[in-house]
Amino acid sequence: MRVLVYSDDAATRAEVIQAIGRRPAADVPLVEIVECATEPKVHQWLGSGEIDVAVLDGETQPAGGMGVSRQAKDEVYDCPPICLLIARRDDRWLAEWSKADAVVPQPLEPMVLADTVADLMRRRNSTRLNAK
Repeated sequence: MRVLVYSDDAATRAEVIQAIGRRPAADVPLVEIVECATEPKVHQWLGSGEIDVAVLDGETQPAGGMGVSRQAKDEVYDCPPICLLIARRDDRWLAEWSKADAVVPQPLEPMVLADTVADLMRRRNSTRLNAK
């Protein structure tokens, strides 16, 4: 399955990729990572129908993951599940506004992120509209 990782910070992308690993759980397929550092590229990938799960950094500038998530959920047909990374507990209400399917706080705990991504992968497997 293809997992998109969006952040303007290369260190954050690397941390997310390391936490997810090649297979975040034994019962899900191998992961192919797509890295994005810019909003236009994220929308291009999400609109392509080739992404199964997206992990978006809420702190990315200038377009944060919360706004990107909200726009994708409103505009992308069969939008993949989205995991939003938040830096502050007070951002949880914004995460709900963004229509993200899951929220993971920073600093990242690798097992929490891997379990969350695996859950979203299972969900995507069972709900995907345009079968490959």
